[in-house]
Amino acid sequence: MSTLLRVGAAPAPFAAEAQYLDGACPRPEPVRLGIDETAQELVIARDDGIDLRWPLTAIREVPDQAGGDLFVLRLRDDPLQRLLLSDRDLAPRLPNLRCRAPVTKRRQLVLWAMAAVASVALIIGVLVPRLADQLAVFIPPEGERALGEVTLEQIRSALDQTGVAPVPLCEAPEGMAALSAMTDRLTDGQTMPLEITVSVLDHEMVNAFALPGGQVVLFRGLIDTAERPEEVAAVLAHELGHVVSRDPTRHALRSAGSIGVLGLLFGDFAGGAVVLFLAERLIDAQYTQAAEAGADAFAHDLLLAADVAPGALAEMFRRMRELGGEPEGLVAHFLSHPALGDRIEAAREATPEDFTPTPLLDDGGWSALQTICDD
Repeated sequence: MSTLLRVGAAPAPFAAEAQYLDGACPRPEPVRLGIDETAQELVIARDDGIDLRWPLTAIREVPDQAGGDLFVLRLRDDPLQRLLLSDRDLAPRLPNLRCRAPVTKRRQLVLWAMAAVASVALIIGVLVPRLADQLAVFIPPEGERALGEVTLEQIRSALDQTGVAPVPLCEAPEGMAALSAMTDRLTDGQTMPLEITVSVLDHEMVNAFALPGGQVVLFRGLIDTAERPEEVAAVLAHELGHVVSRDPTRHALRSAGSIGVLGLLFGDFAGGAVVLFLAERLIDAQYTQAAEAGADAFAHDLLLAADVAPGALAEMFRRMRELGGEPEGLVAHFLSHPALGDRIEAAREATPEDFTPTPLLDDGGWSALQTICDD
């Protein structure tokens, strides 16, 4: 056990021993310790004759991260120097042993923190979207389709509330035939960059969304809400507009890039959290105003070419807006854009005054589509 020698103005010979690290040399230096009672300082005597003096009130304890058997001390305003003692006999003489060192250069720390937040915002808000837009062009069709298929399976699992099986796809034969006839009617004579696959999920959410690789997903709740097959076709045409513009691929790449950045900042952001995050982002995709306007214009032209009045899209938008309550799914998707009223008016005006539509499905086909989830 070390012995501390109390000294006055003229320190007497030292008896306490310790190891001293100056922060520059990795090899500890043997030193002797004593206390100057008058100056209230710890005197550190070195072999070179250059003694050090540490104010007792400025000495702090540092946890021993190695063996845990040493009493490690530092000087409050010096992050590098260390004293290593074999026992804690000095502890009662150090009044601020456990006090935290005061924060210095607070203004610089705040500025650095603000710069870090701004950098992350720049990466997620500007660099990741631009990089995603460029990468989307180079993804081959088969790779994009594989991405869409995998994402659809993830979404089906994420939407499952039972924990037993993914949300099922609706595949009643008569309903699938009606859905295929509707899709063929819309795409007949059109040049599509990807093979189109339209699926229906057996879920009450009033929603529809597009996925990479030509995948369009309708929810049973959307079909239940529609009053005519033309309204379902109008929403389908709108989502086809996103497919043609490859908006879902860009959106998926942006989401994946954002997850990667957040993972680097907060640790491993993977597993179920990623699935839920991606599912939410893709189901309630918030495209830009320009992308939404482009999808609307595409839908108008596609519906006219299929002898369907574009006003059906306005009817569906209006019904969504009038559902009331907290907007969800497709409602939230369209209500997120402040110009929804203008878009409704644009869909109505896209129908010529002398336009004569051709029924999309007969009563039997519409009934089959409404019961597509009934097996």
